Amino acid sequence: MSRIGPLFDALREEVRAGFIPFVTAGDPTSARTEEILDALANAGADLIELGVPFTDPMADGPTIQAASQRALKNPIRIEDILDIVSRFRKKHQIPIVLFGYANPFLVYGWDRLAADSASAGVDGFLCVDMPPDEGAPLRDAARKHDLDVIYLLAPTSTPERRKYVAKHASGFLYYVSVTGVTGAREKLREDIDRHIKEIRQETDLPVAVGFGISTPEHVREIATISDAAVVGSAIVKIIEKIGDEPELAAKVGEFARSLKAGIDE
Repeated sequence: MSRIGPLFDALREEVRAGFIPFVTAGDPTSARTEEILDALANAGADLIELGVPFTDPMADGPTIQAASQRALKNPIRIEDILDIVSRFRKKHQIPIVLFGYANPFLVYGWDRLAADSASAGVDGFLCVDMPPDEGAPLRDAARKHDLDVIYLLAPTSTPERRKYVAKHASGFLYYVSVTGVTGAREKLREDIDRHIKEIRQETDLPVAVGFGISTPEHVREIATISDAAVVGSAIVKIIEKIGDEPELAAKVGEFARSLKAGIDE
């Protein structure tokens, strides 16, 4: 059993939303990634999305695209990412989801990916360009090892589509709050609350909201209407700005604490 279900059960008991930060593995280096993951856990992250770098991350905006390019120059492989997770597991038990694209996973091999990920301490996958209609290879492999497969919903998803996606998902549903790519926005869409209510009429799965969330105020707003808030580009921008410097993890942790405070408030 993955750690994701128990996490959201605990959040419901605490009557609060979860905080889910995203970072790209290997950005700016593998060693810094380990420090950043440690800082995020210590800052109160409830779950971490760990991005698997890819040359053509079609759902991502310029900030996370650039993070993938920086990581791939190192280079970093899935084996290296799983080693990072294994070392993280010696200190922390919060869930980790590998966020990536089908090509690297396919090349690694579905069954091998699921087995090695479970052994390392990964809890699930979010494969952006592999919707449930095409997701059986990853889903079947993951469930052999009690790992979750998270799927995306969008503002344009119809009621029929929402039901179909929820039927095949596990762990939680990821609601994309914008019709576009990842990236910080100044304002959130006004219809997020309505869409979350509609999704909840069709599934008992927790709903996390991401894309465009970048400030403690955004996090606080999302925390009142969903089960978790996902913040990615705003964190990656700090990594881009500071780079491979000793203070990087501390700065990321400081920002993460300010985001978590939005939920605590």
